[in-house]
Amino acid sequence: MAVRVSVPSALNAYIGGAASIDVAGTSVRSVLDGIRSAYPRLYPNICDETGAVRRHLNLFLNNRLIRDRENLNMPVSDGDELIVLAAVSGG
Repeated sequence: MAVRVSVPSALNAYIGGAASIDVAGTSVRSVLDGIRSAYPRLYPNICDETGAVRRHLNLFLNNRLIRDRENLNMPVSDGDELIVLAAVSGG
């Protein structure tokens, strides 16, 4: 199954200037593992050394926010989109 992974422009340099990549996987976690294998310079900008998504980023599977480690086990389907967004905060 291929999942389209869209990354913020600040990370495009790690995937050859592209705005998105297709990565095979059966869960969000396996897609992230696929990124680690195929794009080793991109992966540490998304996940920390423990495999957790970096705190300044949000992941969305299609329109659903993936916030905690349990959701990384969420299954994905062919054609799904995993969106990596920088978190925005302030007041």
